[in-house]
Amino acid sequence: MYCYMKRDSRLSGVLHVLLHMAEQPGPHTSETLALAMNTNPVVVRRIMAGLREQGFLRSQKGHGGGWTIACDFSRTTLRDIYEALGEPEILAMGNRTETPGCLVEQAVNAALGSAFDAAEAMLLTRFGEVTLADLSADFHVRMAGHTTPPTLENEHGA
Repeated sequence: MYCYMKRDSRLSGVLHVLLHMAEQPGPHTSETLALAMNTNPVVVRRIMAGLREQGFLRSQKGHGGGWTIACDFSRTTLRDIYEALGEPEILAMGNRTETPGCLVEQAVNAALGSAFDAAEAMLLTRFGEVTLADLSADFHVRMAGHTTPPTLENEHGA
């Protein structure tokens, strides 16, 4: 029997809404961002509060308030955002048991552990090389053939 682990999509969701926010300056409510992230506004507030604590976002309460970008996209990397999210697990795979008594399983764990560590290090290095400005530039290239720019409202059912 196989157990499927739900993948953590917070990094993808946060990057998605940060790029939208950059395209539409001004405050964005947790409710609007929740529609784009396909989640609950309470979850958005919790995630965004962590980004605010790290200096990537600002928030204003009350009428006309919401979340705004506080970071320089050219200096902020995917790794910065990943770390601000609390460094969620990168790989869904793992060893069957962490401290096996079986010598065969110890050999398997050693091989897999080494490969997992190398893959994670390579991915984190790549995250550190890609800025939010790089993602924004890619979006603008993709937008070149479209007449209506996507917004949080028209792309996500708000």
